[in-house]
Amino acid sequence: MKKPSTPCKTSSIRKSLELMSVRTLVKSIQDIMRKDSGVDGDAQRISQLCWLFFLKIIDDQDQELELMRDGYQSPVPPQFQWRSWAADPEGLTGEALLAFVNEELFPAMKGLKPTGQPGDRRRVVRDVFEDAYNYMKSGQLLRQVVNKINDIDFNNLTERQHFGDVYEQLLNDLQSAGNAGEYYTPRAVTAFMVDRIDPKPGEIIFDPSCGTGGFLTCAMKHMRERYVKRPEDEALMQASFRAVEKKPLPHMLCVTNMLLHGVEDPSFVRHDNTLARPYISWAQKDRVDVILTNPPFGGKVLISAES
Repeated sequence: MKKPSTPCKTSSIRKSLELMSVRTLVKSIQDIMRKDSGVDGDAQRISQLCWLFFLKIIDDQDQELELMRDGYQSPVPPQFQWRSWAADPEGLTGEALLAFVNEELFPAMKGLKPTGQPGDRRRVVRDVFEDAYNYMKSGQLLRQVVNKINDIDFNNLTERQHFGDVYEQLLNDLQSAGNAGEYYTPRAVTAFMVDRIDPKPGEIIFDPSCGTGGFLTCAMKHMRERYVKRPEDEALMQASFRAVEKKPLPHMLCVTNMLLHGVEDPSFVRHDNTLARPYISWAQKDRVDVILTNPPFGGKVLISAES
C-alpha cells in the first residue's frame, strides 16, 4: 500500500514545481527575445530583461507602499508606471509601443531630477536608466515579453523568492561582461565568507566592487535569519549598506537585485569607480565596519593616488 506523502515532502514538491514554473516563464521570455533581430547575445538579453523587470518590481513595490503610507508618491511619473502602459495585455503594441518606449519612456527616466530628500528613489531610477537601452526592434515581440512579465507578482513573497533563485541563475550565466577583470563570485563562496564574518545590523558593510550584489544579498539573508527580529532591525540593516559598481550592466543588475530582495531604497549602490577617488579624500566619515568583496582581477583601471 502506498504511503501518503508527509506535509514536509508535499511542501518540498510544491516548491519545486513553483520554482520550475518560474524558470519556464523566464526561459519563455528569453526565447521570445531570441526572435528579435535587435537583441544580440546574453549581455543584451539580460540588460533588456533587467530594465523591464526593474519597472515591474518598482511598480509592485509602489502599489504596496501606496497602501501602507499616507502621501507616498512613486519616483516614476504616472504615465510611465508599469500599471499605466504595460499591465493591459491588449494595450500598446507594434510601432506605437516602440515609439512610446524609445521616444517617451527612456528620455523621461534618464531625465528624472532627484529632490535630494531622504527616501527619494528618483535617483535610483535615473541611474538604472542612465546606460540602459531598448534593444528590441519588434513592438509585437516586446508586447509578448511585457505580457509574460505581467504574470509575475513581485508582492507575492513566494513568487519573489522563486524568481530570486532564477535571477541568481541569470547572473551566474553572465560570466564575462567586459575587460575590467569581472568575476562573478559563486554563491557558495559569498555565503561562506559572510558566515565567517558574521555581520550584524548596524555595522556599516561596504563592497567597493559589488558587481551584481552577491555579497550584499548574502549578508542580508544572513542577518535576516539570525538578527533581524523587528522592523527596526530591518531598517537599521538596510541603512548600513554601502556599495560601488563601475560597469553599467552589473550596476543595473545590482540595483534590481536589491529591489528583488526587499530593499526599499537601493540608492546606496553607486554607479562609480572606487579606485578613481583620491586616497586623500577618504575621511573619518567614510570609515566602515566590514568590507565584503571579491575585487576585479586583471584589466586596467584608472587609479587616483593623490596624497
